[in-house]
Amino acid sequence: MIARDDITGLILAGGRGSRMGGTDKGLQPFRGVPLVRHVLDRLAPQAGPLLINANRHPDRYAAFGVPVIADTMPDFAGPLAGMLAGLAHCRTGWLVTVPCDTPFLPDDLVQRLARAIDAEGAELAVPVTTEPDGQRRLQPVFCLMPAAAAASLRAYLDAGDRKIEHWVTRQRLAQVPFDDAMAFANFNTPDELRQHEAP
Repeated sequence: MIARDDITGLILAGGRGSRMGGTDKGLQPFRGVPLVRHVLDRLAPQAGPLLINANRHPDRYAAFGVPVIADTMPDFAGPLAGMLAGLAHCRTGWLVTVPCDTPFLPDDLVQRLARAIDAEGAELAVPVTTEPDGQRRLQPVFCLMPAAAAASLRAYLDAGDRKIEHWVTRQRLAQVPFDDAMAFANFNTPDELRQHEAP
């Protein structure tokens, strides 16, 4: 089993926040505290060292007591660029990534992904949820990967590709079923945030 201390946790907060009116999504208040604080509190018990990937407001993110790293690729190149930056700063054998706008992420996310990698001899693991319409949905931004994945990811990005699902499915991938789709819900608009304000 992959040891918790050998997993670096990376919170992806480097997006433009276009649908949030261009604001920095991770810093938006939710139930009285910034979204990224909720995610940090859920991820911290599940991983060893933590990092935040942010391309704006590094000082405000640094106030959470976690090292802040920016994309090395220009122009807000998407979550894969954040993952690549995380891999460049990863000093453990493994990296797990989660987005900054998912305050309900599962408390056993990392353990279950790690168990699936061991059981299936996989390189990467991501959750799969079942939507209300019965469709299975891959959740590739929640990804446990080895630090050695950096070379594959860099080659993919250098080729001009940006779709995260295409990259993860090219690897030896464990798809881990999770029953609660709401645990992976991300909030892209102010209305979505307000809808879930009540506990």
